[in-house]
Amino acid sequence: MGKTVCAVIVTYNRKELLRECLSAVLSQARRPDHVLVVDNASTDGTPEMLKEEFPQVEVFRLLENQGGAGGFHEGMKRAYEEGYNWLWLMDDDTIPDKKALVELELAAQALEEKVKQPFILASKVVWTDGALHPMNIANVKTNDYDLLIRTIELSFLSIRSASFVSLLIHCQAVASYGLPIKEYFIWNDDVEYTARILKSELGVLVPASRVVHKTSHKYHSLEGIKPERFYYEIRNKLWILLWSKAFFPKEKVRIALSFAKGIGKYLWRYPSAYNFRWLLKGIKDGFRSPWKSSNSK
Repeated sequence: MGKTVCAVIVTYNRKELLRECLSAVLSQARRPDHVLVVDNASTDGTPEMLKEEFPQVEVFRLLENQGGAGGFHEGMKRAYEEGYNWLWLMDDDTIPDKKALVELELAAQALEEKVKQPFILASKVVWTDGALHPMNIANVKTNDYDLLIRTIELSFLSIRSASFVSLLIHCQAVASYGLPIKEYFIWNDDVEYTARILKSELGVLVPASRVVHKTSHKYHSLEGIKPERFYYEIRNKLWILLWSKAFFPKEKVRIALSFAKGIGKYLWRYPSAYNFRWLLKGIKDGFRSPWKSSNSK
């Protein structure tokens, strides 16, 4: 493709996984031109490990934990300002296969030649058992049937949104659509951001590009999620429904129905006044715009 790639990896207190992630990234058949690790103020010895074992990697240490959303916001901003053509995004628990980046680049080249410039390319994400990871299944773009068929003919799949688990984003996406909204902190920031871009632009899933996502659980589960954490799911989904222009009205209806079902299941499983107070706080904060201090468009 003849263009520069900066890998942006966000980490927080998972130095063992980060070590494995970096080893895989630096062992790629086509190594990124630059690797930027955004450290969300880790306290587990991550800075020392990076300095000792990966001196070739740039470390951008934040003064406080800004969550995944803040980490990707700051990391993408830095990489974009440094002039890289493509940003390869991933969490610290993402382990790419040796040809993961090569396949993304080949896909970008093929699409640019035969369809149009892609803004987003997503890897196939599997869990440690080799099966597709349910948390990272990209949503298919079905409102443009011609584009869907044309990408399938090239062995790709036109998508509507995806997660920040091995995502190659063109710098023009940042120029045209801004950055992820750091105020999301965790959950839904990647879906909102990619949907914001792919509402008008081309993005595809590239099955030949494969990564392992080493999450502690294979499936989304409400089991054990503290209400202080579930708060972000409530607030952020309301931000998407009330404030974001990333989705069409019909899409927001489906999101709202799924959202209501999730709240009901959580309260059914954990019925307490304390949990209900956090739910109300999430609803209250969801009615306040997240864009006040963000440069996202």
